[in-house]
Amino acid sequence: MAPSDELEYLKGLVSQLNDKISALEAKAKAAAKPATPAQQLRTILIGPPGAGKGTQAPHIRDEFCVCHLATGDMLREQVVKQTKLGVEAKKIMDAGGLVSDDIMVNMIKDQLENNKACKNGFVLDGFPRTVPQAEKLDAMLDARHEKLDSVVQLEIADQLLISRITGRLIHPASGRTYHREFHPPKKPMTDDVTGEPLIQRSDDNVDTLTKRLSTFHKQTSPVVQYYQKAGLWQRIDAAQAPNAVWENLRKVFVKKQ
Repeated sequence: MAPSDELEYLKGLVSQLNDKISALEAKAKAAAKPATPAQQLRTILIGPPGAGKGTQAPHIRDEFCVCHLATGDMLREQVVKQTKLGVEAKKIMDAGGLVSDDIMVNMIKDQLENNKACKNGFVLDGFPRTVPQAEKLDAMLDARHEKLDSVVQLEIADQLLISRITGRLIHPASGRTYHREFHPPKKPMTDDVTGEPLIQRSDDNVDTLTKRLSTFHKQTSPVVQYYQKAGLWQRIDAAQAPNAVWENLRKVFVKKQ
């Protein structure tokens, strides 16, 4: 091969290699981009106390790698720490009432902005509980150029809820739950894993529960109508076994992906 021909041949190879490198770099950059909103999961679980939100939300968190924001747990943490917010929240919760919209919205806003686990999406458990909270959440997400994928209501009869909750026992440090009748610990009032004492929450009694359920139906049910109009609402029968509830939930989220 003449020197001039060999030179042209090598130039051609270099050009092909450069094109290949450019294509591979573009592919790598595309793969490294953060997931788009359609690939993420932003969902809300709506349901009365004891419907199973606290049981199902961790499954969603682990399966879809999103953060789980349980406003009830967040408030109770403040109660345990006896912060100013905690003292006021305890009075309201013990009376069966709802904490103000501004407090709840700011708690969620802080988590979405500062909790790295929320980068790929979230499951909200116990929020929003009122239409004004739902509207403020929409505004918050719009400002972040994000949107909700689904809103799932866990439906269950009040009488079954009262039976469930009045027998509920909790390990405060881990959040593990037991039930005196349906899922008792191996040793009475003792956590199976750590051997530490279990407690019954101060608001897990019939009188407080009746007030809480009344408040839920009065103030939270309109939220369902709000999301029904938006085309986001889905219903799940929460009286089923937890595994069956999870399978039905998962179908909703996979369909939305």
